[in-house]
Amino acid sequence: MSKPLAPPATIAFIGLGMMGKPMAARLLGAGYTLRVYDQSQQAMSDFVGANPGAIATASAKACAQGADALIAMLPDGKIVRRALLEGADAAAEGLSTEAILIDMSSSAPVGTVELSKELAVRGLSMIDAPVSGGVRRAIDGSLAIIAGGSAEHVERCKPLLQSMGKTVFHTGAIGAGHAVKALNNYLSATSLLSMCEAMIVGEKFGVDPGMLVDVFNSSSGMSNSTQAKGRQFIVPRNYAAGFTMALMAKDLRTAADLAEQLDVEVPTMTEMAKIWARAAEKVGLSADHTAIHKFLEGK
Repeated sequence: MSKPLAPPATIAFIGLGMMGKPMAARLLGAGYTLRVYDQSQQAMSDFVGANPGAIATASAKACAQGADALIAMLPDGKIVRRALLEGADAAAEGLSTEAILIDMSSSAPVGTVELSKELAVRGLSMIDAPVSGGVRRAIDGSLAIIAGGSAEHVERCKPLLQSMGKTVFHTGAIGAGHAVKALNNYLSATSLLSMCEAMIVGEKFGVDPGMLVDVFNSSSGMSNSTQAKGRQFIVPRNYAAGFTMALMAKDLRTAADLAEQLDVEVPTMTEMAKIWARAAEKVGLSADHTAIHKFLEGK
């Protein structure tokens, strides 16, 4: 087995969005040599300015050159594929066959399997390792990381992953990480929507919404949504959890599509995907996902 990816290994990091920025910063803080690329020059400039030692690069290919591993933290699997394989400046053009790709985006699992096969033709290896926990846990390094791929490759990447997350789960073969992430977000989205519906009904009856959340958190209705989103984002209606409607709707669609591809009948999952798609269109793709409450209120 190739040696573990411990500091000061060189890591290429593509995608400096809300989650990518704190995750990349954790790697730099852990002692890794960090090369970064983002299509937004401003995002790169801001990151390097706030994180001395990070190396800005001119393209995905340039970022990948000389890297021991490349992390993609992008909006979806189609964008990951473009960054890796399309055009003369694609990241795969700069990667050595000793390097490993880690797709930490929330990609479609079937697409991940196909991508891994295309990379294998080039002699390149990959794992999928999406995350759960949001921006706050990305900042403090306590993310849950959900990895799919060969045991050997996941084990090699563990020191790197543990610099960004508290727990690393090896969920199975390539694509399993993305499958589990989509299913997890289905549960998260469903519990959030259910909590919001309950709060709307309770408030209409005259019950204080903060009191409702307190009761839920001391009773059998407790969930991550009641604990981490109720009083923080729904009661004050600030809708600022740090994850967009577009991304949640995409993850719900990914879960429902996977069930369809596997010929599994999932009426609740199918309906949730439809509701979240309508909500994203109504309140705006860039709105925070907690604005599902605003959609359900009809405002």
